Amino acid sequence: MEIDVSEILSLPELEEHARRCMSHMAYEFVASGAADEISLRWNREAYDRIPLRPLVLRDVATIDTRVSLFGREHPFPILLAPVAFQRAIHLEGEIATARGAGAANATWIVSTATTTPLEDIARVATAPLWFQLYLQPDRAYTRDLVHHAEAVGCEALCLTVDTPVLGARNRQTRAKFALGPGVTTPHLEPIGKERAIMNPVRVVPTWKDVDWLRSIARVPLALKGILTGEDAERGLEAGAQGIIVSNHGARNLDTAPATLDVLPEIAERVAGRAPVLVDGGIRRGTDILKAIAFGASAVLIGRPYCYGLSIYGAAGVQRVVEILRQELEMAMMLTGRPAIADIDRSVLLLTSGPAHAE
Repeated sequence: MEIDVSEILSLPELEEHARRCMSHMAYEFVASGAADEISLRWNREAYDRIPLRPLVLRDVATIDTRVSLFGREHPFPILLAPVAFQRAIHLEGEIATARGAGAANATWIVSTATTTPLEDIARVATAPLWFQLYLQPDRAYTRDLVHHAEAVGCEALCLTVDTPVLGARNRQTRAKFALGPGVTTPHLEPIGKERAIMNPVRVVPTWKDVDWLRSIARVPLALKGILTGEDAERGLEAGAQGIIVSNHGARNLDTAPATLDVLPEIAERVAGRAPVLVDGGIRRGTDILKAIAFGASAVLIGRPYCYGLSIYGAAGVQRVVEILRQELEMAMMLTGRPAIADIDRSVLLLTSGPAHAE
């Protein structure tokens, strides 16, 4: 039975509610990971095993969660990650997400595999939009797509660099995931008579493509899917202006490390030269606190807002962001950190650093 969105108190509670309410196909598409889902589990466990070290008797009467990314001030360090095929999750799909993000004042990164045209999304959006890019077979098509995203107001470009091939998405395949009648992907390049929805032939991006994108893009370029310090360094040398630490929601390479485990290495290598964002496994405000303590400028959430979208549409997306924002403020107050700039590793009780338990 559906309960009122205001009665949802936490993201784990919302996910359990979504599991009962969503169609099996839609739930498996959102919830599943690759292969044995070891990385999916690690993404979550990485946050759970790190205790917090609170300070008391600090002046936390006023909490400041503002962060600056690419010259724009954001009210809190929470962005909505790109998620494909949202009309398979909810009838209004990306339109509802845009409205929910706007109501919550959260920046949303729109997927190349959106099932709603960018111009329709931009028409209803009241919060900033970024655009996630999959390279398309025709370079001219990709160039035009980038310029179209810029023209409708997308303020940054996020190139996905970790998907030369889709991972072994066994649960998604077993659920026979497919788009419904009349649902299309208007910004994926047609291949023959079919659109490249789950096409196994994919463009394999290289560093030359990063150089090319920097030459044509008029907005900042971030690389999404970085898991090593050396790739972060090379990305900055290639002209990337942001790094997104991501293992693709654990949907591609199983046993790839949890993103929180590699975040410190990458943040130290970037050394403040560019924003470092991280996704994967974030379900609580305390998780955001820990990510920032390890060097993240902000976090991305994907699955949680899809669960909210699936049941409640725009109101569900808004509620997810509100819960995380409230929990982050609570965590900052309870650890004695009144501003984002006050969050560092001293808020964590570390013995030997983030590493998988034996």
